[in-house]
Amino acid sequence: MTRGRRWRVVVLALAALYFLIPLIASAEFSLRAPGGGYGVANYTRIAEDPVLLSALFTSLRIAVLTAVVVLLLVVPTAVWVRLRFPSLAAVLESATILPIVIPPVVMAAGIAFVQANLGGPVFRALFDSSTSALTPFYVILALPFAYRAVDNGLAAIPLRTLVEAARNLGAGMTTALVRVVLPAVRSAVLGAAFLTLALVLGEIVIARILLYTDTFPIAVVEVGRSAAGVSVALSLASLLLTWVLLLAVSFVGSRRRRSSRSRPSAPRRNP
Repeated sequence: MTRGRRWRVVVLALAALYFLIPLIASAEFSLRAPGGGYGVANYTRIAEDPVLLSALFTSLRIAVLTAVVVLLLVVPTAVWVRLRFPSLAAVLESATILPIVIPPVVMAAGIAFVQANLGGPVFRALFDSSTSALTPFYVILALPFAYRAVDNGLAAIPLRTLVEAARNLGAGMTTALVRVVLPAVRSAVLGAAFLTLALVLGEIVIARILLYTDTFPIAVVEVGRSAAGVSVALSLASLLLTWVLLLAVSFVGSRRRRSSRSRPSAPRRNP
């Protein structure tokens, strides 16, 4: 037992060094001033650059829209499969893992072919802006992560019992989903949304191949060619934002579990 604990401590320490040393080095590099010394000039330039702010807002808009579409697709589907068709769970898991199997560059090449060779008002409207063009494909990329996060949350609750109790009390299926199931898997849904946000803020292959240069990841690369410190500061700021969001999800989930445990049970009535 003691030897096993020591090995766990060693492995955790090595993992911490593996992740922390590059982050510390990046933070030190981002704080270097152009004339020597250290300062926050690279971070202040982020707020003063309208191109960077516009790219950040564009990616955030795409991320929010992608997260909404993903949750509207994943949550009802996962609930319906677990309640009505549990035998199709393996098929659905295999289908949602395909975006991981297919490389994004292959998907981007196919999208570029469609963009260049198919006309019509529908395709012109789809590829008219980065928001409408990238959102559907980011939804596909986010499906594996969002589905597994939501499905794990549904597996941790008595889903059938909750839905049947709500239906017996007169609630419809939509009301049971919104007012009973969603509060029970709130942390899983938030986790899926923030995983989608992190994916959109870091995806660059499809946007680069389709020549949508007004997104945040491409702006980071372009800035890095002329101002490496600002690029590293942008990367650290986006990473810190993602960490804060994930910590918020963990806090909300742990708070909900503590409140449910501390809630007193109803006293039993003697017959």
